[in-house]
Parts: sequence; C-alpha cells; structure tokens
Amino acid sequence: MKEIPVGSRIRVTGICMLDDANPFNGDVPFNILMRSYDDIVLIASPSWVTVRNLLYLAGLLLLLLSAAGIRSWALERRVRRAAAASAYLEQRRSRVLEEINNARPLPEILEQIAQLLSYRLQGAACWCQIANGAPIGAYPAKLTALRIAREDIPSRSGAVHGAIFAAFDARTKPQPEESEALSFAAGLATLAVETSQLYSDLVHRSEFDLLTDIQNRFSLEKTLDSLILKSRIGASSFALIYIDLDGFKQVNDLYGHQAGDLYLQEVVQRMKRQLRPGDTLARIGGDEFVALVPAVHNRSEVDYIANRLKKCFDPPFNVGDSIVQGAASVGIAIFPEDADTKDGLLRAADAAMYSEKHASHKTEGALETQI
Repeated sequence: MKEIPVGSRIRVTGICMLDDANPFNGDVPFNILMRSYDDIVLIASPSWVTVRNLLYLAGLLLLLLSAAGIRSWALERRVRRAAAASAYLEQRRSRVLEEINNARPLPEILEQIAQLLSYRLQGAACWCQIANGAPIGAYPAKLTALRIAREDIPSRSGAVHGAIFAAFDARTKPQPEESEALSFAAGLATLAVETSQLYSDLVHRSEFDLLTDIQNRFSLEKTLDSLILKSRIGASSFALIYIDLDGFKQVNDLYGHQAGDLYLQEVVQRMKRQLRPGDTLARIGGDEFVALVPAVHNRSEVDYIANRLKKCFDPPFNVGDSIVQGAASVGIAIFPEDADTKDGLLRAADAAMYSEKHASHKTEGALETQI
C-alpha cells in the first residue's frame, strides 16, 4: 500500500465486493479488490487544522511571545542601565565643574576626575600626573603586568600640563571607548588646571603689588587683623613700622617713571633683607610701605629693625644708567602700647613717621643756615 497521511481524500478504483448485507437498506461494509497500487489516487491532503497542530501552533506562539517579552525586557533594562550610567556620569561631571568653579584645591579636583574616568572604564585604575608632580588617584603599586593607556593634558598655549593614565590587564586589547574616555577626562583636567592657575593669579593680583611683588594694602589689612586677634588671644605684642620714601617724586621727574619703577623694586629687595623671616613687608601707596614685626619684646628691638631699614638706603642705587641716592623716614607703633586697633596702629605709625620727617627737614634747614 502507498503511505498516505491520515485524513487525506483518495479515489480508489477496483472491484467492489459486498458482504451479505442488502445495500438498499443502508450503508453496508464492502471490500475493494485493487489491481495495482496505482488504483489509489490522492485527491486532497489532510487539513492542517487539527488539535495536535493547533497545540503545536499555540506552543510556538507562546514561545515567540515569551522570547519577544524577554528580549524587550532585556533591551529596556539595558537602556535603563545605560541611561542611569549616563545620568550618573553627567552628575559626576557637573560636580567636578562645580568644584572647579568654586576654586577647590586642584589635587582634590584631579582625584575626582580620575575616579570619574575609572567608573567610565569599568573600574580600571586611573590617575593624573601634573608636570613635575606626584601621581594623583589610584596609582598601581606595580605597572609591569599592566597595559597603560595615556592621554596628555593639553594647554591653550600649546604646552602640556601633564598626563592622565588608565591601567588595564596586559592580556586585554585597546578599545575605542578607552581613547574617548581618556580624551574626555583630559579635557576636564585641562579646564581644572587652567582655572586653578587663573584663580591663583587673580588672588595673587588682588593681594600683591604687581610692581614689587609684596603684599598690597588690602592683603596687609587682612594680615594685620589676623595678627591683632592672635596677639589679643596670646597677650603678646607686635610692631608696625611705617616707611615713607624721601624724594621719590624727584626720582620720577629727573629719571623718568621707568627708572622710578626700577628704584622701587630695588628698594623693596633691600628692605626685605633687613627684616626677619617672620616679618611682613607691604606697599600701601606709591612710595609708602609698612613692615609688620610680630612677637616683639621691647621698643628697642623695633628701633633696631627700623634703623636697619633706614640705613639700607645709604648706599646709592644703580637705576639703569643713573645713580640715585635714596632716603626714607620711618615711624613705629607697638600693639597694644600705642594703639589696639588696625586703624589706630596705622595712624600712630604714620604720625610718628611724619614727626621724624619734619624733624629731619628742620635739621637739614639748620645745617644749611649754618653753612
């Protein structure tokens, strides 16, 4: 017999042999005597809509729906994790920018940048190193078994501030995201270094005289306030020496302002050599200076320093192509003997200085009269 699927429609040709039943009374069984296999002809294949096939189809659809659901969940989870990681990176980046804007210490900012880079590189050890500085960040104890990726920290002037590094297992190969992450971190480091330098320069300009590179009046007043508070707590004394250059206007008139600037710079260098390591020298006017002498025991100690300051003007000054003979008048005020406030000390020392200047002018006038 031919193998014909169950449920097929066939046409069979042959000799029909009835059983003993009467076919006119209803359906009766019969047999067919076929001559060959070709007497069976397939008219229609069985229908695929069966219970078994429907069960298979339902199972397949359920499997496809489950796979689609799992894939969708995995994709959504991946997207959420990527979004969370991106949000976290942006949050850390914003925090670093805020720290830069708030002028936090540069080592702290560079360490945060290294941590941010490590997070972006799946926990790799990362560190920064500014030129001639120590490594900042997770610097590995041994570098021999590691693959080191490096990115220079550029500057706007073209020079290099330093470099930022990341350490990986030596068996790994460089990936494109490594270079992207290192470039991102190097850009942040450049912003941090140059902002820190700019802030330091602004602070220096606000507190130091640009010509002589000593404290200006603003910085002197802060130092004086701190010294007064410290002296009150410790019940100690300190001195303020007011210094006024004699004849500075004539130096500018005779030799020019450039020579006057050179004269001031040389004057400051001479006066600084007469002071002790803990003393402070400040320029509070065009030709006016103040020296703070902390922890004095008596007035004679301050008089000695004031005389040293006056005598340092005795040797002539070589100013460019000219020789200038300088001089200065000084006045002393001691805390709390002469005054116990900042303004009071400045007024007392200024008054003492003008008293000495007036006395010296009278002496010079008397000498001229005798001559």
